[in-house]
Amino acid sequence: MNDSQHNEQDELQKYLEEKAKQEQELEKGQESESLSAYDACVLKESAKIHELIAEAQREGSENSKDK
Repeated sequence: MNDSQHNEQDELQKYLEEKAKQEQELEKGQESESLSAYDACVLKESAKIHELIAEAQREGSENSKDK
């Protein structure tokens, strides 16, 4: 993997991690308001998906460094 691909992957990973953090904060703030059960579930699952994507990208990055 060349440096520009590695930098793009790092930037994407940082972006996804930041979005996941924002969604978690939004979820916490909105929980104090009355969210429907559906909305709360969607926010939680969305945050989980973003965390899994970031984790998979970290593992992919680690695997590519090992090669």
